[in-house]
Amino acid sequence: MALFERIREDIDSVLERDPAARTRLEVLLCYPGLWAVWIHRISHVLWGAKWRLAARLLSQVARFLTDVDIHPGALLGRRLFIDHAMGVVIGETAIVGSDVTLYQGVTLGGTGKGHGKRHPTVCDNVFIGNNANVLGNITVGENSRVGAGSVVLSDVPPNSTVVGVPAHIVYRNGQRVLITDPHDVKDPLSDALIALAVRVEELEERLGGHAQPCEPFTAEEAERTSYREQLDRLREYVSMGEGI
Repeated sequence: MALFERIREDIDSVLERDPAARTRLEVLLCYPGLWAVWIHRISHVLWGAKWRLAARLLSQVARFLTDVDIHPGALLGRRLFIDHAMGVVIGETAIVGSDVTLYQGVTLGGTGKGHGKRHPTVCDNVFIGNNANVLGNITVGENSRVGAGSVVLSDVPPNSTVVGVPAHIVYRNGQRVLITDPHDVKDPLSDALIALAVRVEELEERLGGHAQPCEPFTAEEAERTSYREQLDRLREYVSMGEGI
């Protein structure tokens, strides 16, 4: 009976989170993300019983049917929703909490050939947008959101929103997080930004208080104003096609 209760629970969670889902029968028949999760539960039992080859074969069947690759060793919580279910990969040592939502193209992967815990831990109530990559033995805290296309390489605090490549925090506990120090920019171009900021500071110091304020685009604005005046004069003589 518990098995059918879990199935019903999974279907109800999809109805709650996906506005496109209309009936339980539709979810049962048309959501391969759920099929992948259900098949994984069986393969995970086989994996735990040391029937490793059988578990891997069953996971490959699920991959063929659903286009979702979940390693039998991964630990999945309750009510996991994999929406659209195309190209999702969940590694062997990944841990996924309850009420997690994954969109198409999400990868919970590793960063090397090391052994042990090498895949992410995704806590409860986390949302991961499409084509996002969460890589390595890191933790995504509860109630956090990962923006589409982001690459997460370090821990994400609870109640945070991260975006970018590599990902950085833009919201935390409902408050906007602004980056004011170039050293905090985790980007391959960080050194260039830092050098540019230093150069600007040096130029400001050299100019001191002698720099004359200037208004940008002054010439362009004057030209635009003159052009508009010419158009206003032409409107008195040119017909715009009235009556045709």
